[in-house]
Amino acid sequence: MLGLLKSLKHWLMRRAGKWLTTRRDVKGLPTTVLNTRPDVDTERVFVRLNAALGLIERYTPYYYRRLRRDFSQIVVQRYACRGAYLPDRHACLVELTFAVNPAFSEAQIAATILHEAMHARLHRAGVSLRTSDRAREERFCRRAEVEFAGLVPGGKVVLERALASLDASDSDIAPVIDEDLARRRVAKADLESLRIPRWLKRTLARVRGLDAMDSDPDRAA
Repeated sequence: MLGLLKSLKHWLMRRAGKWLTTRRDVKGLPTTVLNTRPDVDTERVFVRLNAALGLIERYTPYYYRRLRRDFSQIVVQRYACRGAYLPDRHACLVELTFAVNPAFSEAQIAATILHEAMHARLHRAGVSLRTSDRAREERFCRRAEVEFAGLVPGGKVVLERALASLDASDSDIAPVIDEDLARRRVAKADLESLRIPRWLKRTLARVRGLDAMDSDPDRAA
């Protein structure tokens, strides 16, 4: 019963916009974790981020020095893909469940942060690529991942994914994202993660208009 009440309280707080927010400095970067998942350990998020940034600092120090200038902060929260660059805040966004998922290594988290740092570098340099050039920008970011993967231990998975992206078509490497659909998929996955009876999940899904959607938990693009 206590577990049910805790899950419901967490869900209601998320609905009200009252995020469970923790702020710390991670290797010199202000970092905010918006933990909206009762099954995610915030401390684990910080440990993994610290380790990932440490890999970038050790194996590609030139990228790390630039990264600390180009990012004003790191934000960890639920999102529809592994990471993003938020230009209006000069912030690196790292997806919450990706950051703690044991199926992904710290090198993979580091590669995502480095990828977004390349977006930040272009933005800070005043490069404004047209929508039609988004694939070109993505390839610029992926090439940094390839370089990092060749230096860091356990970089094979990072390398394979980056090379596959470089070989992809423009539409595949820089797909057009339906933001509303992405948010709804995240909401459905979060609802599925709650430790509450199935009937209550179905009721909450109907209330939020999610009952017709296929669940796509923790999708990382």
